[in-house]
Amino acid sequence: MHKFTSDLKCAVMSRDEVRAFDSWAINEIGVPGVILMENAGRSCAELVKQKLAGIDKSRTCIFCGTGNNGGDGYVIARHLLNSGFEVNVVICGNPEKIKGDAWINLKILKKLGHQVEQFDFTRDVARQVRDFAGKADVIVDALFGTGLNSRLKEEYIVVIDGINQLDAMVVAVDVPSGLDCDTAKPLGTAVKADYTVTFAAVKKGFASEEDAAKYTGEIYVASIGVEPAS
Repeated sequence: MHKFTSDLKCAVMSRDEVRAFDSWAINEIGVPGVILMENAGRSCAELVKQKLAGIDKSRTCIFCGTGNNGGDGYVIARHLLNSGFEVNVVICGNPEKIKGDAWINLKILKKLGHQVEQFDFTRDVARQVRDFAGKADVIVDALFGTGLNSRLKEEYIVVIDGINQLDAMVVAVDVPSGLDCDTAKPLGTAVKADYTVTFAAVKKGFASEEDAAKYTGEIYVASIGVEPAS
């Protein structure tokens, strides 16, 4: 994993190119998607552990969506738990929508005996964000990834605005939730991360839009086990 700077040559990919790359890795090279997810989540966990070094009894809150970005979050949680960190995992969305590789990693987390919290959108959303993450040293944003390309639903806007109001370090998984990865424009609102761990390549909007940095913070590019150059 390396830090992206303006003078560092990195692969840059659009949303469609990311999808094509993932499809190539899974269907042509034969790397199972669950392994790609494992590699991605482990890289994020390593950065979180680095940032928590020296903080006694640190707390991490991971907000997980119902797609593969949330699946990355479950992998992150497992690796942090394995290293002895206190972790709170919160599913934001209907858990019945969690499928495939994400479901596999959620199931592993539960079989290890870790309690997973569930967001209740019928209750005070902003209050729940504070209750779940108000005492966290690090918040991991694993809500939405590169696939998001339309305006967020209002309840998620409240969740993200609530995260942005908390006094905690924020690490975004692949792309800050709410940010269009091609344009780096917020789709209603977007997480303002201190660090973004993006996978395989810098996303198009990160490299082309000057305002992207106020959402991404420092960008780290992590391998998922195969490289775009290959």
